[in-house]
Amino acid sequence: ADTAIVTGPSGVGKTCVSKFVTERLREEVLDVEATYVNCWRNYSRFRTLYQILDDIGATIDIHRQSTPHDELIDRLQQYDGPRTVVILDEVDQLEDPSVIYDLHSMEQFAVICIANKEEELFSRVDDRLVSRLRSSEHVRMDKYHNEQLYDILSARAKWGLENGVIADDQLYQIADAAAGDARLAIGMLRSAASTADRENHEEVTNDILLDAAEDARAQIKQKSLDSLTPHQRVVYDIVRDHGPLGPSEIHDHYTEAVDDPRTKRTVRTYLSKMAQYNLLEAEGTSRDREYSLVDSAAASPVS
Repeated sequence: ADTAIVTGPSGVGKTCVSKFVTERLREEVLDVEATYVNCWRNYSRFRTLYQILDDIGATIDIHRQSTPHDELIDRLQQYDGPRTVVILDEVDQLEDPSVIYDLHSMEQFAVICIANKEEELFSRVDDRLVSRLRSSEHVRMDKYHNEQLYDILSARAKWGLENGVIADDQLYQIADAAAGDARLAIGMLRSAASTADRENHEEVTNDILLDAAEDARAQIKQKSLDSLTPHQRVVYDIVRDHGPLGPSEIHDHYTEAVDDPRTKRTVRTYLSKMAQYNLLEAEGTSRDREYSLVDSAAASPVS
């Protein structure tokens, strides 16, 4: 199979669709397996390779602390089990993107790369891989519009809630407030339904809906914060404590705070990623850009 690249903003279903398609493939073709790697969590080349080997049952006698990368590559090359689709989620988070090349060169593995932006992925890999990735299958997913989000929410309300618990106009309010992000919209609906159930309301009130919007945003923000790597968390804390700051100032603070600092380019990647996940906001052009914490109060309210 050819390598595929799936791109689009947060909350448009890139991971969900990729997992769904590979599961359908496994139903149709018996001798195919699939493995999923969250590269935000497994951000080093070793951790990514180890996760894949672990999923295919090939980590016996591999030691996390002492096994060299070459041995992991050899183990993958020697793998003679079913053809395997490897989903690399948040692939632009890899500190060493050469792992994509490692997998791309092995016929027994097909790779699905998931990223927010194509250009950010291409900017971090060498020319030999860029040319191969450009010839891959590209699936570009856009934000949902309100009618699509309404359809998603309406189906969930139909199957998950009693009739009349939430009104159609309230579902449209959630869709509008979520601004194209299905993850946020679904989170709002779930939070509103849970609160109504807990407080013994027979239906979702507008006050409950307003609180649900804040709660869903807070949960998503906390999940994103918990997913940051140690170095990314240092960068986030610097912006939180000293922002607004430009990338060079942030890097200066960062190099003072850690023992093995990453490059300016890597830190810029961190900042861009955190902006995409609404942890930070950027103002100004690329030359005079400054980063600060997102003002939660300024987020689209349910109205």
